[in-house]
Amino acid sequence: MKRRVGVSNLTRAGRRITALQLYERRLRWRVPDELPDLVTGQRILHAKRRAKYLLLELESGTLLLHLGMSGSLRVLPADTPRLAHDHFDLILDSGMTLRYQRSAPLWQPALRDRRSERASSAGELAPEPLDPAFNTDYLWRITRRRRVAIKQLLMNSRLVVGVGNIYASEALFRAKVRPRRQARTLTRVETGRIVRAVKSVLAMAIRVGGTTLRDYVGADGQPGYFRQKLYVYERNAQPCRTCRTPVRQLTQGQRSTYYCPTCQK
Repeated sequence: MKRRVGVSNLTRAGRRITALQLYERRLRWRVPDELPDLVTGQRILHAKRRAKYLLLELESGTLLLHLGMSGSLRVLPADTPRLAHDHFDLILDSGMTLRYQRSAPLWQPALRDRRSERASSAGELAPEPLDPAFNTDYLWRITRRRRVAIKQLLMNSRLVVGVGNIYASEALFRAKVRPRRQARTLTRVETGRIVRAVKSVLAMAIRVGGTTLRDYVGADGQPGYFRQKLYVYERNAQPCRTCRTPVRQLTQGQRSTYYCPTCQK
């Protein structure tokens, strides 16, 4: 199997940005005219993620990116010919480029001073699900008085970040909890199962490169293979992989939810 290469591996500390070439400025918000000059010559100190934001920490600040639902940031040789929907190149001194592509332009770029990062939208988010701070005690505490359905709570970035629609459905299946259960009705044992299931599902998805349902690719242009491991998501009316009961679909917060009526209580 081809080795998957992440953005962080190819933008490791020490690389410098030699140019930011913009081919489309009609993005979610217009790219500031001065942004290419601000980032050119900057050394990349770290490449990180915070919720759905990609953070490239530079010497003078942090380049904040949001890919939307189907954007891709690929690592390519800088002389690779552009395709129709390639919107920018962040060219590195290694001869490689970080190239953003999306069929409809939807990139959110910003350069934030490092001192103000904590006050930014990315800095104010809740604990990450793979961090030690997201544990049974934390989930038990935040669910006590909330009537909201547990699936919607898991997808609330003010409470926990990084649990998307697919992984919330899959984690609740593994935890044997129905997605419509009111958060406050969960037992401490059930909150522990949910925490472990969330961490397990996300760790497994990371190992196989994410979930490609339609057009997602990783930094190396390869699809994610977690779809083959899905138990309920997009399997409406198909037999549950555990008990053979038909999987059901419902809508929560304008998002599709899938669950097994037998395995999940």
